[in-house]
Amino acid sequence: MSVTLPLDHGHLQKLVTADLVRPDQLLGAHVTTEGGAAGVRFAVWAPNAQHVSVVGDWNGWNGFDHPMQRLEFGYWGAFVVGAQHGQRYKFRVTGADGRTVDKADPYGAFFETRPATSSIIWDQDYTWSDENWMKGRSQGFDQAVSIYECHAPSWRRREDGWFLNYRELAHELGEYLTDLGYTHVELLGVMEHPYDPSWGYQVTGYYAPTSRMGSPEDFKYFVNHLHSLGLGVILDWVPGHFPTDDFALAHFDGSPLYEYADPRKGYHYDWNTYIFDYGRNEVVMFLIGSALKWLQDYHVDGLRVDAVASMLYLDFSRTDWVPNIHGGRENLEAVAFLKRLNEVVHHMAPGCTIVAEESTAFPGVTTPTPFGLGFDYKWAMGWMNDNLHYVGLDPVYRKFDHHKLTFFNVYRTTENYVLAISHDEVVHGKSALVSKFPGDWYAQRAGYRAFLAMMWTTPGKKLLFMGQEFAQGNEWNEAVGLPWHMLDIPEHRGVLNLVRDLNRLYRERPDWHVGDTREDGMLWISADDTESSVYAYVRRDYLSNHWSLVVSNMTPVYRENYTIGVPQGGEYRVILNTDDGQYGGYGTQQTSLTAVEEGWHGQTHHLCLNLAPNSTLVLEAVRDVIVSEER
Repeated sequence: MSVTLPLDHGHLQKLVTADLVRPDQLLGAHVTTEGGAAGVRFAVWAPNAQHVSVVGDWNGWNGFDHPMQRLEFGYWGAFVVGAQHGQRYKFRVTGADGRTVDKADPYGAFFETRPATSSIIWDQDYTWSDENWMKGRSQGFDQAVSIYECHAPSWRRREDGWFLNYRELAHELGEYLTDLGYTHVELLGVMEHPYDPSWGYQVTGYYAPTSRMGSPEDFKYFVNHLHSLGLGVILDWVPGHFPTDDFALAHFDGSPLYEYADPRKGYHYDWNTYIFDYGRNEVVMFLIGSALKWLQDYHVDGLRVDAVASMLYLDFSRTDWVPNIHGGRENLEAVAFLKRLNEVVHHMAPGCTIVAEESTAFPGVTTPTPFGLGFDYKWAMGWMNDNLHYVGLDPVYRKFDHHKLTFFNVYRTTENYVLAISHDEVVHGKSALVSKFPGDWYAQRAGYRAFLAMMWTTPGKKLLFMGQEFAQGNEWNEAVGLPWHMLDIPEHRGVLNLVRDLNRLYRERPDWHVGDTREDGMLWISADDTESSVYAYVRRDYLSNHWSLVVSNMTPVYRENYTIGVPQGGEYRVILNTDDGQYGGYGTQQTSLTAVEEGWHGQTHHLCLNLAPNSTLVLEAVRDVIVSEER
């Protein structure tokens, strides 16, 4: 039989007196001993509730057995003797509106597998072995960062159709990404959520990995194992909105608590979700605590903050909105929250990377606080839209949009960018990435390979969604695993070979990554040949002055002896050719790679190259010299 003992109020006082105490260390459910008795200490924030009790497996879900005490600052608490690790529980809240609802714990560490929604008392230790990784991890902007975006539940399924366990995923995904040369994996919504087709972006458990794939310790094993392979782990994190499910955060104490009260500010009509109230300290504490939980306790290396634009603008996807105190459209409370988030995270989880999915031209996203928002990187949404628009055109018409591929260089150093081709581009009727390219199957693959090589040689960190590394032919479907049988087909295996080599060169060659965030990391040789749709540029390491020449022919026309200016004489060698046979191409050969001493494109010498249809060629001089920036 379990009993309720008086609760020590002192631990809750820490929430308002100590900046460095995470809220989940005090709120939620904690196995402990008080007054010589073993049990679980429960605490929850519900300032407007009329009554709260804790119900669970130990008391037959009887709301009268374990009422919680109303404490200071709107908190409720109870110490329950007899409750223990592994038992299910909820808070039975009689709200300000008179309704009684069983609520999952906002700070729950583990949850039942959907469709069940109870929280689970969880108190298990995990022994880490990644000390050296944790000491050495860093988000240095001169490092190579190549990210594999992955929806863990649908990357691969078991034969019975169920999900892999996190431990199985650790070995299978880890081996795969190590072979392909990626530096990081980014997991779509791995935090607990009730609805599979939301892909994890409608979160109900901000402190818990989804139980679909195992326990919290299983997820820690996943992170630990990937660290042992030299792979960083980034998680998608959703502080912009939360679902309206009655069992979770929505109207938690019978009133708008975590959400803004005014629906013009607190409700997303597009997504049928609520917007967090960033002006309430307890909500800010809840969100920042969640971020720190993943970065500190789970050793995660970074967070990609979802839908930042929806947080920044009061008029985001709405016509009925309330201006801020200055009459503007910016949500000043959200701006302050994001700054505080990045300040706290960089102080308390040094070496971690915070990335913004921000789709507008909001200034200073990656500028350090207080002058900017303080993110480390921002997704290059403009680059993505321009590139996908261009490659989707019939090559006959590409000359009219030639500068879609050059415009990024006008602004690419205004922020620290990640070049992201994400899951959003291969769902909802948008087709698989390779299918966006015009022409027959060969032309599609050739154009796709040329695009990937341009992406990997354009300044900015890289991100590609799973399945696109082998030119998955169908749209992504979260309900099934990837079509791995395609790797038995040479045409798909060839694209995989290319991605592997692109990652290898990107990591090995400093000229491909050291200048990712610098103006002098890339110099145009030819940006204006609209008739031929040919692009030529130099990638350069400003520290060592090693460099490589990139030439892309974005039409299905073979161009023989095409003249390209180069900054020095002597011999050149091909280091990558997307038309190579191992990638599924024809293997076009060069007749000469000796530079001619005659100026072209503002350079002192030139090469005459054979450019295969829909191909990208990367060359280097046999001896590197300083590339002049003069034209």
